[in-house]
Amino acid sequence: MPKLALPAHFDGDRIQLDEPFRLPKNARLLVVVMNDSSENEEWTTVSKASLARAYSADEPEYTAGDVTR
Repeated sequence: MPKLALPAHFDGDRIQLDEPFRLPKNARLLVVVMNDSSENEEWTTVSKASLARAYSADEPEYTAGDVTR
C-alpha cells in the first residue's frame, strides 16, 4: 500500500477518519498529532514537498497553446 495522509480527528474517545477509507486489517499506521495553530503551516510544508517530487526542476514550460480540450 502506498504511503498517504488521511485527515482525521480525535472525538474524545477514538481517532476518527474525516472521510471514509478502507484499510486492510492490521494496516500499519503512523499517527501525527498536530495542534490547530501549526496545522496550516505543516500542511503547506507537506504540500510543497509533494509538488516538488511531482514536478522536477527540468520540467518543460507549457503555454496555453499546448492545452487541448
